[in-house]
Amino acid sequence: MVRQRVTLADVAKASGVSPTTASLVLSGRGRDLRISRDAENRVRAAARELGYRRYAVSDGVLKGRTRTVGLIIDSVVSSPLAGGMVRGAVEAAGGRGFVLFTGESGGDPEVERSLVEAMRDRRVDGIVFATVSTKVVVVPKGLDDGPAVLLNALPRGWSSLPSVVPDEVQAGRSAARVLVEAGHREGVHLVGVGPGLDQASPAGITAVERLIGIREVFDDAGVTAVGGRPCADWSPENGYDATRELLRRTRPSALLCFDDRLAFGAYQALADAGLSVPEDVSVVSFDDHSIASWLRPLLTTVVLPHRELGAKAVEMLFAEPGRGGLPSAATVHRVPMTVRHGGSVKSLVAPLSTQGATR
Repeated sequence: MVRQRVTLADVAKASGVSPTTASLVLSGRGRDLRISRDAENRVRAAARELGYRRYAVSDGVLKGRTRTVGLIIDSVVSSPLAGGMVRGAVEAAGGRGFVLFTGESGGDPEVERSLVEAMRDRRVDGIVFATVSTKVVVVPKGLDDGPAVLLNALPRGWSSLPSVVPDEVQAGRSAARVLVEAGHREGVHLVGVGPGLDQASPAGITAVERLIGIREVFDDAGVTAVGGRPCADWSPENGYDATRELLRRTRPSALLCFDDRLAFGAYQALADAGLSVPEDVSVVSFDDHSIASWLRPLLTTVVLPHRELGAKAVEMLFAEPGRGGLPSAATVHRVPMTVRHGGSVKSLVAPLSTQGATR
């Protein structure tokens, strides 16, 4: 009887750690990455007891597999939003017994090309090419020489590489429905973009797609956004300035902010004007940025699924062609965005128990 070979996943399960952690410990990199001594001891003890041998790298190279994945991203350190995507990718790769290596390009095309070349030279089994904010990118030379997926990015021109992006059009629809279903049909203003699609260009794909979804729902409900203030930078300062300028001219019923940082500034401008959320003005936003957790009342926002995006990109990288996985021609997979309800929207709709009541 042939004994079944012990895998890295077996060691990870026996020691109560992830496959990625087990791999790092057994490759001698545990201390460099600050893995606890207790976890190291458990992994090594489990490996000894199970009789695990690290054949994966040598066998993998002979078979054309190294059980590694490369992730190239334009920014990690400067953007807290990148952490969720990287975490999702690491967990998805580790769950399959793969180690993920990350390279930060800073958005420099030369660095991107060199990172692709370095990862291909090291025979990674696939590459995820990611951007922190959704944008159109020039696919680096060599990226399509092997399995690869674009994460939070769409290719400029033709490409056979699949893309994983958030469903921003549906997010726009969801945000608009929150206001429509709460009875806000007049006095709705946009903060971050103008009311027209031609005024959404400063923020690129994200603003355009959100606005498309918003206008679809508003048009169906007979609602017209009274106005909008384009902001090239979606920052609290610009949200504050845009809202303060609006309040000089009119009193809005609701603000639909295109980013939680804009909403943060809008809250401050409303407070300075002696107005409260949501009693005087309702506010809806997007992203579920960490800054939103400081707002009171809590902000109703449409969540950017960073972790799910990273996990889905790795999933598509390993999927079999023709079975819902990597296609023969480029496809775009859109990850749903859900609404996280806070207390920032006032309902103008009478409760069902009082509708139609007579004196």
